[in-house]
Amino acid sequence: MVEQERRSRSKPATGRSRVGGPEEAAEQACRRLSGLIGHPPEGVSAVCRADDGWRVSVDVLEVPRIPDTTSLLATYEVEIGQDGDLVQYRRVRRYRRGAADE
Repeated sequence: MVEQERRSRSKPATGRSRVGGPEEAAEQACRRLSGLIGHPPEGVSAVCRADDGWRVSVDVLEVPRIPDTTSLLATYEVEIGQDGDLVQYRRVRRYRRGAADE
C-alpha cells in the first residue's frame, strides 16, 4: 500500500510517471540508450541529478572481440528528463576493456 501511494504521488498532472531516484534514472537511461544505439549496456559508472532530470554515464559494449580483453567499450552521457524521457545522449569516451584510465 505504501508503494502504491508513493507511485501515485510521483505522477505529474499529465499522468506520466516521474523518475523516482538514481536507480530508476539509471534503468531508464540504459533502456533508452540501448534502444537507440543497439548495443547492450555493461553498467552505469555515474548518476547525477541535473536541473530538470538526471545525467547518467552508461558503459556500453560496442565491439565484442575474442579474447574479451580486446573488446571495445564506450561511455555515453545520457540525460533523462523527470518524466523518464531521453533528452539527449553523446559518446564521451571509447576504450578497450581492461584499459586503465590515464
